[in-house]
Amino acid sequence: MKSIYYFFVIVFFMSVACNRSPQTKEAEEPASEIPSFKVDPFWPKTLPDNWLLGQVSGVAVDTDDHVWIINRPNSLGLDEVGPDWTLQELPFTPAPPVIEFDGEGNIVQSWGGQGEGYDWPESEHGIYVDPEDNVWISGAAENDHQVLKFTSDGEFLLQIGRPGETGGSNNKELLGKPAEIDVDIENNEVYIADGYLNKRVIVFDAETGEYKRHWGAYGNEPEDIESDSYVSNNISPEHFSVVHSVRISEDGLVYVCDRGNNRIQVFEKDGKFIFEEFIAKDTPGYGSTWDTDFSADPGQRFIYVADGTNQCVWLLERETLKILGHFGRIGRYAGQFMWIHNVAVDSEGNIYTGEVYTGKRVQKFIYK
Repeated sequence: MKSIYYFFVIVFFMSVACNRSPQTKEAEEPASEIPSFKVDPFWPKTLPDNWLLGQVSGVAVDTDDHVWIINRPNSLGLDEVGPDWTLQELPFTPAPPVIEFDGEGNIVQSWGGQGEGYDWPESEHGIYVDPEDNVWISGAAENDHQVLKFTSDGEFLLQIGRPGETGGSNNKELLGKPAEIDVDIENNEVYIADGYLNKRVIVFDAETGEYKRHWGAYGNEPEDIESDSYVSNNISPEHFSVVHSVRISEDGLVYVCDRGNNRIQVFEKDGKFIFEEFIAKDTPGYGSTWDTDFSADPGQRFIYVADGTNQCVWLLERETLKILGHFGRIGRYAGQFMWIHNVAVDSEGNIYTGEVYTGKRVQKFIYK
């Protein structure tokens, strides 16, 4: 009964938080200076062969402005069919885990699943396409402690970590339910938000998988302790809760989403802490900072934050991380969100989002 009560508390909060005026005292920018977006209800185009997407747990944009998603075929089930249906009676075909779309929403290719030489995750999570068009993925199941690297056509290149094995937040070889990935191509390093179990950012050589460095909240050595997942009384937790996303800006700053603690912390590439800001600080449950990406202008003036509890995208000034506005609300219509999980931006400034749990879709928002 306690878990059911908690679920409805979260749903109630989701239904109101992004429909109120979001921290208007911080929204001092002229309206004409703040980016605005309009959903494209016809993107992507109809999937072939009666495909149906599972939970879309990751979205990324490559150098050609192609949009990549990773979804969870195994998440399809009772939400889509009746409890007495058999596998032979399913009115759909689960879509492949990895799908590449062009800018118009046409499928370019798809692949994914278990293969020789690597351990495909039990529950797919993040996806990132680096500037050399290599595709990185992670998983979120209990035993998914690995990150995989593939060529753009699905040829296996590298695995970091091993399923079912984890060694804590100061282990230099094993991971702990890693969530998201980014690559610093200049230094040939991969940054991993590690993650749901471990409480750190960890960096490896992107070619060999050799360990480089890691750090926890405030750039300190991480500790494997449970952090408060709800920020209150102006207390800043000393440790990360869920390290759900890591993004590197063009000017070399590292932005880390500490999801359960409703905050973003900013670092230099060596792990030196710069500053933090809380986003929708009173958000309970799963927290407010799920994923981030930057605006497409040369200075990356804005940063966008996917908030899967309040069901919206926050628009922040990157320099200060102050909220300027938001778009979206809970709902199933085009432009609304049901468990938004990720956000990615193309070179034209358009935003793409993925939704998990019962959302199970990808959406495009056109930059106006």
